[in-house]
Amino acid sequence: MLKFVIFTSVLAISTSAIELTFELPDNANQCFYEDLKKDVDSVFEFQVVTGGHYDVDLIIEDPNGKVLYKDTKKQYDSINFKAELDGTYKACFSNEFSTFSHKIVYMDWQFGDRNALHAAVTQGAHAMSQLENYAVSIGDKLRTIDDYQTHHRLREATGRKRAEELNERVMIWSLGQSAVVVFIGIGQVFLLKSFFNDKRTRY
Repeated sequence: MLKFVIFTSVLAISTSAIELTFELPDNANQCFYEDLKKDVDSVFEFQVVTGGHYDVDLIIEDPNGKVLYKDTKKQYDSINFKAELDGTYKACFSNEFSTFSHKIVYMDWQFGDRNALHAAVTQGAHAMSQLENYAVSIGDKLRTIDDYQTHHRLREATGRKRAEELNERVMIWSLGQSAVVVFIGIGQVFLLKSFFNDKRTRY
């Protein structure tokens, strides 16, 4: 029983993650920091959910200021890297190129050794190893399901925002067209009325 408790503890702490959605104002720069150990694998994913042209600048640096990733005006990306040093790693989002539009950005920073779960399984054919294998398999599938749900939520939010913007533009265009039709109709009425005015010439 103690062995199973230790295994479930490894299952819980073998990987960690930071997952959040935040607002990035125009002309703003926002950074996030995380302490990582040497040789720890990291997966950094981000996606611009709403705002402007759905793009943002990102730079990731190690504790010595070495640039691990840098790109401009990206809508989404996934970055894999291994920590070469112990220390605080930095990921900075920038919206400084945008003057009017603020952005809603989703980020997911996962770090840790997912293979530690498989390494923690006791070797040999016995009931405990079978239970451990089931637990590892369930954990992997739950993480996969969570990733799929997150990406589908982001796509739904992006699609909904674009549909709302399109609906607003169609409504404005329709109101403009209606106003033009009304003005043309009024002009035609006055024009026709002028044709039938009895203008008598006085000598």
